[in-house]
Amino acid sequence: MAIPRVLFLMADYGHDPTETAIPYQAFKQAGFDIVFATQSGRSPKADERMLSGITQKLLGANQAACKAYVSMREDAAIQSPLSWDDPSFSLETFDLLFFPGGHEKNVRQVIDSPVVHKKVAEYFPQTRRPSRKAVAAICHGVLVLSESTLPNGKSVLHDVTTTTLPNAFESTAFWSTRLFLGDYYKTYGAGSDSCQTSALAILLAVTVQLIKSRFVVQDESYNYISGRFPPDAELLAEKTITLVKENLKV
Repeated sequence: MAIPRVLFLMADYGHDPTETAIPYQAFKQAGFDIVFATQSGRSPKADERMLSGITQKLLGANQAACKAYVSMREDAAIQSPLSWDDPSFSLETFDLLFFPGGHEKNVRQVIDSPVVHKKVAEYFPQTRRPSRKAVAAICHGVLVLSESTLPNGKSVLHDVTTTTLPNAFESTAFWSTRLFLGDYYKTYGAGSDSCQTSALAILLAVTVQLIKSRFVVQDESYNYISGRFPPDAELLAEKTITLVKENLKV
């Protein structure tokens, strides 16, 4: 069986360590060939507030995720990522695109990138089943996709079943930390739309689940899986690995 190639498309800084390192660890253990890409080829670093200090203890990555992140940072692939600004950059050789989330404001570098939007708009239609290509995203990573538009002006996720960070989760994190973290939990600043509201402004619908501790959504027409927030990362990785391995049989 061919070795699946997965690309993590990331900002230089700010992604959630759990949403990045837990899938990375699972993909690595599954034998995937992992590649990273940032705008200029800088090695991406996760949100430090989620890795240390009181914010880590109260709201951030657990010890397993922190350990996975340290291991990921030692990988030569993340130390020398591709550059999406390189004219030769292409997504065509990858079996899976993975978009980690994160609410730190620097993640807007990838969410708002016209170059990434164009590349994703070319790639995503190729995930329609049956296909060997797939996409997975979690939390704010879903916004990279929802903001990527097809030639008809519609988002690549326009008619796709997806989830993302629910309003209730984002609002709770923002209001419970506002006194000591300000608008840290609002990626586009205080008063801006939530992740779910931003997605709903473009898509037909967004599926949310507030009760289950682990929850992912898998579309029926496209090889696309999405999750809400860090506790979903492990399940998202498991489902994605199964999907990619099934795709290789196509």
